[in-house]
Amino acid sequence: MSIPLNKKFISSSILLLFTLVSFSQESNSSQPLVTDRPDATEASSTVGKGVLQFETGAIYDTFEKDNIKTENFTYNTMLIRYGILDNFELRLGWNFIEGVTKINNKKLDNVTSGLTPLLLGMKVDITKEKDGMPEIALIGHVFPIFSASEDYRPESTAVDFRFSLSHTLSEKSSIGYNIGGQWGNDSSEAAAIYTLAYGYSFTKKFGMYAELYGDLPEDSSANHYWDAGVTYLVSNDLQLDAYFGTSITKGQDLLLGFGFSYRVKPNRIK
Repeated sequence: MSIPLNKKFISSSILLLFTLVSFSQESNSSQPLVTDRPDATEASSTVGKGVLQFETGAIYDTFEKDNIKTENFTYNTMLIRYGILDNFELRLGWNFIEGVTKINNKKLDNVTSGLTPLLLGMKVDITKEKDGMPEIALIGHVFPIFSASEDYRPESTAVDFRFSLSHTLSEKSSIGYNIGGQWGNDSSEAAAIYTLAYGYSFTKKFGMYAELYGDLPEDSSANHYWDAGVTYLVSNDLQLDAYFGTSITKGQDLLLGFGFSYRVKPNRIK
């Protein structure tokens, strides 16, 4: 990917963000949107019938071992969610990545770039929170290999599923956690996946979270990570976020990201 194209994408993203900010002033929805970003913990609720929600951002992550440093720039991580029913949504996602390798801080020429496999999936609400029982949703995805660019095309189609659960602790705090499994994506072994996130609202608009997450493959070492971030609710239909993290086990030295989520209500869809 050329540098001018990167600048063009970033400029377009900034323009889109300011456009969404201006649009959001027209919203009069009584409840703020609930998003599946920026943490790895998916929300335990769907967007609602007829609602179209966009969740996008950019990520930088890096890992260095034996003077070999890999850097990944995800210029566009997008998740589009559409509510078919009050308790059922369809999901479409993609990532556009550029990967750079450096040896002794010298950049190699083998830069990779392109789309990872598309995310195609669904989420269904199972139960609402009641009498100490958590709110629960079931999420499933498939990642077809034909949808990926050559540089990021795996040998097999990946699939995953997870149960998403959440508890309200107080008016300002809550916990959410996911439990599930995944298969494929250049690995023949299945892996259990988990996340655990704590969220706190300082005000009605400004909040933070801290999270542990990871995976436990059948025949390989487990991978554990943590991250933390902040969110800012510009309006009930627009949320901004920023976050950072790293791995507890070996595999990631630094994770940085930012993004925004925007909801289009049914009466706004033409």
